[in-house]
Amino acid sequence: MSSGENRTKIELPKLDWAYDALEPHISGKINEIHHKKHHQTYVNGYNAAIESLFAAEAKGDVKAAIAIQQNIKFHGGGHTNHVLFWKTLAPPSQGGGKIPSPDSPLGKQIKEQYGSVENLISITNAKLAGIQGSGWAFLAKNTQNGNTLDVVTTFNQDTLLDPLVPLLAIDAWEHAYYLQYQNVKADYFKAIWNVINWAEAERRFQEA
Repeated sequence: MSSGENRTKIELPKLDWAYDALEPHISGKINEIHHKKHHQTYVNGYNAAIESLFAAEAKGDVKAAIAIQQNIKFHGGGHTNHVLFWKTLAPPSQGGGKIPSPDSPLGKQIKEQYGSVENLISITNAKLAGIQGSGWAFLAKNTQNGNTLDVVTTFNQDTLLDPLVPLLAIDAWEHAYYLQYQNVKADYFKAIWNVINWAEAERRFQEA
């Protein structure tokens, strides 16, 4: 039996809330399609790419193994980003939208660097609006720069690597908002902060 046959495949994660729990800010239908269809596609694509990589390596086909790397990066990044995205969100009943305490480690860092959570949100939304095509915005802890907070954007499904530790992820792909907000993506960027799980960001900031 090959090592590929022994490999544990990644799976679509369960959400911590019902699809309609983020309404009216993000519709239940968007969350359902986003999770069941789009995220599942990245899971399937990554698993298929890894199987193809094992097959290419078993044959000693270096060119094929190299060609598969882009699919691994794209689908693996899509899965990784979405896992964080779902954790980034929470309904108000579960603390969504409740900003960090100014006395917490994350709250203090935000105030020191950005002056206020509101200013950080404004800066993040401006960077989101500047993404041409599809991509992501992350609030990240830079572990090699004095643990500062960086707002970082990536294209397509590119994800963050060390020394950047992502705390929050906001999906700027059209599939994340178009069914509800259509071409007015700025309204989506404003609305999503009502369901941002700052407690998760705080936990990640302290553990990184």
